[in-house]
Amino acid sequence: MEMSRLVFASHNQHKIDEIRAILGPRFSIIGLKDLGCDRDIPEPHLTLEENALAKARFVVQHYGLDSFADDTGLEVEALNGLPGVLSARYAGHAKDSRANVKKLLDDLSEQKNRKARFRTVIALIMNGKDYLFEGTVCGEITDKPRGGLGFGYDPVFIPGGHTRTFAEMPPSEKNRISHRKIAISKLAGFLVQASTTR
Repeated sequence: MEMSRLVFASHNQHKIDEIRAILGPRFSIIGLKDLGCDRDIPEPHLTLEENALAKARFVVQHYGLDSFADDTGLEVEALNGLPGVLSARYAGHAKDSRANVKKLLDDLSEQKNRKARFRTVIALIMNGKDYLFEGTVCGEITDKPRGGLGFGYDPVFIPGGHTRTFAEMPPSEKNRISHRKIAISKLAGFLVQASTTR
């Protein structure tokens, strides 16, 4: 695999755009759509790590290309870590972000503890080997959505040390501090090092 060209096993254009912005011009990100793949890769596993690996393996097995994939969960302390691995499907299999946010706020309506964390796990399969990279951002859940930027649970998550939700931050600001930024930076560091040691 050329170090400048990466297959990201995702149909989520928001994630693809965010990762492209984080990685910058040194890497060319190709999504599943670019491969002509319109299949929805199953995510049946109980951990973020297993789901990320399953998506990366799908590309390797069906297209013969090295790949990376991510799985991200919002883990809420008062809900014993939920929605966690079920974050995208918290309100049902339709993966409706507004419905997910509404369910989360409803579930927390009687809770004073609003502590939560976003956790991203990236799985890279390169030259037949598996690698995992993790990024975590702690914060808290608001009592109502705020902001029109971002996606998913961004309108109700305030990262620690800040007063605005991810959805109130310009993408450039969010991308400097996000869980995905942390994980992608670890991935990028690994890829740069791998390319220089060839």
